[in-house]
Amino acid sequence: MIPVGDLVIDITDLRLWIAVGLVVFAVVLIRTVGRVAKANEPLARHLADLDGAVRALNDGQNQLHGGITHVAEAQAISQARMAEAMERRLAEAGQALGDNLGKSSLRTARSLGELQQRLRVIDEAQTRIEKLSGDVLGLQDILSNKQTRGAFGEIQLREIVTGALPPDAVSFQATLSNGTRADCLIRMPYPPGPIVIDSKFPLEPYEALGRAETPSEKTAAGRQLRTALRAHIKAISEKYIIEGETSDGALMFLPSEAVYAELHANFSEIVREGFEARVWIVSPTTCMATLHTLRAVLKDTRLRAEAHAIRRELGMLNRDLERLGGRVTSLERHFSQARKDVEEIRVSADRIGRRSKRLEVVDFAEDETRAEPARQAGE
Repeated sequence: MIPVGDLVIDITDLRLWIAVGLVVFAVVLIRTVGRVAKANEPLARHLADLDGAVRALNDGQNQLHGGITHVAEAQAISQARMAEAMERRLAEAGQALGDNLGKSSLRTARSLGELQQRLRVIDEAQTRIEKLSGDVLGLQDILSNKQTRGAFGEIQLREIVTGALPPDAVSFQATLSNGTRADCLIRMPYPPGPIVIDSKFPLEPYEALGRAETPSEKTAAGRQLRTALRAHIKAISEKYIIEGETSDGALMFLPSEAVYAELHANFSEIVREGFEARVWIVSPTTCMATLHTLRAVLKDTRLRAEAHAIRRELGMLNRDLERLGGRVTSLERHFSQARKDVEEIRVSADRIGRRSKRLEVVDFAEDETRAEPARQAGE
C-alpha cells in the first residue's frame, strides 16, 4: 500500500490498472497504426511506383551516360579525323597557295618586266615624238621661207640623184652657156645630151588650196597654183633647154608627193602644158624611177663605148685559149710518154722478179746437193 495524501493506493491494483491502460493503449495504438497503414497504403504504392521510376530513371541515366560516353568517344574520333583532314587540307591549301603565290609573283615580275620594257619603249617613242615635233617645227620654219624651202628641195634632189647615178655623171649648180645655174645637170651622151633638173616647191598656193573652204576660195587658190606652175614651166623651158648644149627636154622636181598627186588629180592641163613645153614634172618617187632609167642608158652607152676594148680582150682571150690548148696537147704527149715509160719499167720489174725467183730455186737445189753427202758421211 502506498499512501498518497489522503489516498492509499494498492500496488497490485495499480499494476493491474497500468496493465489495463497499457493494453488499452496498445489496442488503440494498433488500431491507429492499422488506420495509418490503411491510410498510407496509397502513399506506399506511390512510393513503390516512385522507387521503380527512380530505378528506371537511374537505369536510363546509366544508359544515357553510356550513350553519351559512346557519342563522346565517336565525336572525339570524328573530331580527330576531321582535325587531321583539316590539317591535311590546310597543308595542301597552303602548298597550293604557296605555289600560286610563287607563280603569281613570277607572272607579276614578268608583267612588271614587260611593263618596264613597254614603258621604256613608250619613253623612247615619246622622245622620238618630241624630237619629231621639233623636226616638224624646224621643217615648218624651213618651209615658211622661200630660200630655205628651195634649199630643202635642192638637198632632197641631191640625195636622190647621188643615190641613183654615179658621181662622174652628175654636176650640181652647174653654169650653162647662157649664164644660168642649174640645180642638177645629168651628163648624158648624145642623144639625148645633158639633162637639167630644176627643183621647184609651190607651197603657198598649195596650202591656200588646202585651207580653202568656200568654192570661191578654192577657185582663187587653184588659179594661184596654176599661175605659179605655169611660171615655173616657162622659166625652165627658157633657161635650161639650150639647143646643141642640153637635151631637148628638162625635168621639174617637186619635193612633195602631195603636191605632185594634187597636180595630176586636179590640174592635168598643167601636166599637158609641161609636155608641150618639153618640161616633165617629177616627184621624189618618179624622179628615182626616171634616174634609174637614165642609169641604164648610161650603162648601155658606156658598154658600147668600151665594146672595142671588150673585143680586144676577147681576141687576147681566144689567143690565150689557143695557147692553152697547145700546152695541154704537149702535156698529153708528155703524159703518154711517161705512161709508156712506166709500163716499160713495170715490164722490166716483172722480168727481174721472175729471174730472182729462178735464182732462189737454183740456190736451194745446190744447198740440198751439198747437204746430202754430209748426211751420208755422218751415218
